[in-house]
Amino acid sequence: MATTWIITADTAVSSLLDTARSLGAPVTLVALTPEASAVDGVSTVVALDAGDAPVEALAPAVAETVTAGDGDVVLLPNRPAERVIAGALAARLGAPVLTGVREVGTVSVTRARFGGIALETVATSGPVVIVADGGAEAPVGEPVPATPTTSVYPARVTASSAASTTVANLASAKRIVAVGRGLKSEADLAMIRALAARLGAELACSRPLAEGLDWLPKDVYIGVSGQTVTPDLYLAIGISGQLQHMVGAQDARTIVVVNTDDKAPILAYADYAVVGDLYDVVPALTEAL
Repeated sequence: MATTWIITADTAVSSLLDTARSLGAPVTLVALTPEASAVDGVSTVVALDAGDAPVEALAPAVAETVTAGDGDVVLLPNRPAERVIAGALAARLGAPVLTGVREVGTVSVTRARFGGIALETVATSGPVVIVADGGAEAPVGEPVPATPTTSVYPARVTASSAASTTVANLASAKRIVAVGRGLKSEADLAMIRALAARLGAELACSRPLAEGLDWLPKDVYIGVSGQTVTPDLYLAIGISGQLQHMVGAQDARTIVVVNTDDKAPILAYADYAVVGDLYDVVPALTEAL
């Protein structure tokens, strides 16, 4: 019988668990850290321990552990360490690595191509390795003792330092307020932040604000080369809605637009739209909320 494998160094894998369960096969979790071994709701847990080495050093041990065969699906969250593991495992299995996946079936995988402009259906027969958004925190239980292994690359962490900024988890956000070039100055972000706080939403932006103006960090821009999000609410303020942006937001459940241009491309995607000056609309909306 086919097996679905989940390989993770973190407990934020709720989306991968949902995908695994939809396939109807037994789910084996390969935990790369002690905390990841506590993920609940799977058939089997294999815990590996890198010791003083970085998680990526476990690549040989993972390759030995994951004995995926025909019909097996291997799921990894889209994070730096797991992407390294995915490459090593795919090389060992002779399997493809697929990204941008929208739907996983027992004999095929549908994924976005060209930044989401098109969908491609890939037939699968042998094992397939999929790198996708992990999702929110999964339910956890008691950690599982690690299985001893000597198959670890001779690497170790010699120093570490904390990042000066936090990384936004837009992929699992239920509400997002995104702002674009309709904003006149960086100082005016305070107005947008106030609205996001009132909504309990994450703050995001279009690419120019992150890469052209550096008003916001690069991990919060939405689009082809940025993040793809699927919130319940996507409130787009001062964003024209060019294709390269909308492929990252078009799957939101509800899209609300605030724009001065009644012919802006983004209105074609909107469930609700306010045609007006964001400097009038945003304060009024924040007050009303």
